[in-house]
Amino acid sequence: MKKKLFALAFVSAGVALGATGCGNKNNREVDVKNSEDGVRKITVAHSQAYAPYDYIDENGVSDGYEVAVLKAIDELLSEYEFEFVGTNDDDLLIGVESGRYQIGTKGVWWTAARTESYVFPEHYIGSSITGLTFKTEYADWIKDMESFAGFSGRLVPLAPQNAQYTIVENYNKTHPDAQVELIAAEQFSNSDSYQWVLEGRYDAVFDIKTSYENNVVREGGEYHDYAAQLSYVAYKAIPTWPLFNRKEQELADAYDKAWETLYEDGTLEALQQEYFGYSLFEYIPEGYQKGDDV
Repeated sequence: MKKKLFALAFVSAGVALGATGCGNKNNREVDVKNSEDGVRKITVAHSQAYAPYDYIDENGVSDGYEVAVLKAIDELLSEYEFEFVGTNDDDLLIGVESGRYQIGTKGVWWTAARTESYVFPEHYIGSSITGLTFKTEYADWIKDMESFAGFSGRLVPLAPQNAQYTIVENYNKTHPDAQVELIAAEQFSNSDSYQWVLEGRYDAVFDIKTSYENNVVREGGEYHDYAAQLSYVAYKAIPTWPLFNRKEQELADAYDKAWETLYEDGTLEALQQEYFGYSLFEYIPEGYQKGDDV
């Protein structure tokens, strides 16, 4: 079995300054040469505080669902040895594009613009489930997006540059008789969204399921005291993908082949149950193809 290497990159202003376990300090590029046994070392960058997708655990070890999938894929690829590096979003994106990292994962959604900078494999790694957070007292009326539209459709404003805005926009395009009020916000995110729903200023916030779980359901979450007053209903899941450097098509192909094995033998489903307690793939629209509208 290949020996696993893990490291945490300490970053400042999007530039990695810490050791990554390969001796690359002071922003020197990661050594991707073959080791003496002919195994190529691959550096995988990941978010370090995006639980349960990607994070650094209390022992300083790379963990999370997406990290676990890539570790399982590494086990199937004898010609490669993955090293995992926790970093911030900017460093991850810049590092993969420049080739300092060969793979990056941080819950990324596919966009046409990103295909100009990165290779997307054929198979997504997970998904981000979107839906509505609303007051529990309305649970008898709000069952999905259509019933919410019929109830009131009053949604907390979303920033147009936020991909969630596009999801609601596309919903409205395909549901002319069950419209949700889509108001453009000036800020990308709004920390008062749950409070506005509790106050009745709006009737729902279009939300990522893990955000609801971390902020409301999780003991110690900012709004956990209101867990009995807030409910969630899922709308659809948007696939998330690992990003590969533009020169790493062969590596992406190897990922896809290993992914198919892990899908067929139930490993992916088992990991989703372990890290989330439910299937991430269940809410992905049937027949989804890379590039479909979210």
